[in-house]
Parts: sequence; structure tokens; C-alpha cells
Amino acid sequence: MLNKPVLPLALAAALVATLGATSGCAVTRDQETVGAYVDDTALTTRVKAKFAADPTVSAMSIGVETLKGTVQLSGFAKNTDEKAMAEKLARETSGVVAVRNDIAIRP
Repeated sequence: MLNKPVLPLALAAALVATLGATSGCAVTRDQETVGAYVDDTALTTRVKAKFAADPTVSAMSIGVETLKGTVQLSGFAKNTDEKAMAEKLARETSGVVAVRNDIAIRP
């Protein structure tokens, strides 16, 4: 008698575990794959490293996000030279498909 209630419960638990495992294969950002997410994270890191190495660009004031190889720059620059250099460094980074420069100049 005890085996009957346990079997449906075990099947339900197995179904929930399977659904949880298979739905975790895509990252929630526009259903990007895990591999693409890792590639985008690596691009973001490379761009930020270039900013940190360049004396013109403040890596702390300019944000970098990447989605499907497109790098979006945001934040505040001290002047147009800093904004232009940030875009140039991002464009020169290998693997970058496009750059969206949304950096604002501080008044």
C-alpha cells in the first residue's frame, strides 16, 4: 500500500528535476546560449582591460556591456577625447562586432 503514493511522487520529482535541468541551458538575456554568454563576458573583460591600461580613459567611469559581440559603452567621460578613445579601444578589440557609444560628456 505504501508504494502506490511514493511512485507518483517520485515521478513528479524526476519530471521537475528534468525540466529544471533542461531549461537552464539558455541564459535569460535574449535566450543567449551559455557559450555566447561566456564569449560576451570575455569581450567585456578585454575592453575593460584596455580601458584600465590607457591613461586617457577612466575605466571606473565608463561601463561596458556586451551582447552577441556588440559592445555598449555607457557612463560619463571628462571630454570628447576620452569618449572617442573609449570607442576606438573597444572597436580595436578582437571579436567585437559593433560598438554602441552611449557615453555622455560631463558638463
